[in-house]
Amino acid sequence: MGNILINRDKFIVTITLNREEKLNALTKGMWQELGEKLTELADDPDIRVIMITGAGERSFSPGNDIAEFEKERSNKEQARAYGAIMHGTLTALSECPVPTIARIRGICVGGGLEIAACCDIRICSTDSRFGVPINQLGLVMAYPEISALEKLVGYSQAAEILFRGHIFDAESAREMGIVNHIANAGEIDRLTNEIAGEIASGAPLVARWHKKFLRRLDNPEPLTSDELEEGFTCYDTEDFRIGTEAFMAKTKPDFVGR
Repeated sequence: MGNILINRDKFIVTITLNREEKLNALTKGMWQELGEKLTELADDPDIRVIMITGAGERSFSPGNDIAEFEKERSNKEQARAYGAIMHGTLTALSECPVPTIARIRGICVGGGLEIAACCDIRICSTDSRFGVPINQLGLVMAYPEISALEKLVGYSQAAEILFRGHIFDAESAREMGIVNHIANAGEIDRLTNEIAGEIASGAPLVARWHKKFLRRLDNPEPLTSDELEEGFTCYDTEDFRIGTEAFMAKTKPDFVGR
């Protein structure tokens, strides 16, 4: 069993951070493998949802394994090489065209929160805990890492999270906009699977377009004529025909992604 597990159920892929004995603390190798898997999955047109979770019930991930720092991040040169892998993985997750969901139990701190922040939707259990206490380690969250957090909660909330370095609960995370939904421990799988299923049952090209358009709107540059034109491309797809015919017939559409 590896530290990054991939499970596929038809259109839905679950990625599990699988280092339960260390609360799913991330190693350099895990960051590398996670990025590689995300890149592979992004190229598969049949995947409609990617869920990311942590093994066990105690932790999504507490971030990077501090025990690895002496060997892998003991100076600026090593940290730069390590950071290049981390940032590449976070970019692969942020830019993945497939809708992504973070399913969070327990600890979601540091690099774990960075991964969750790069997902499109975050669902946590009532026992989840969040934070970025790296000021107690003398560490900085670099630009590529801080970007997703700042976009998610805004400058003021991100500043407080980073300046205080405190750990906060699930309800506080929802108030800040970090999580979309909170579920009891016994209900989180049902809720996560329900939401993933709803996404997967929709037209997959539409979900990818919506994700692309939402991400593009973060860029303040004016939309080009080609970009505006892309908003009408759906009318030439087979899924548009399938969807409209199913609507008129009052049946459930079976989309094909074309």
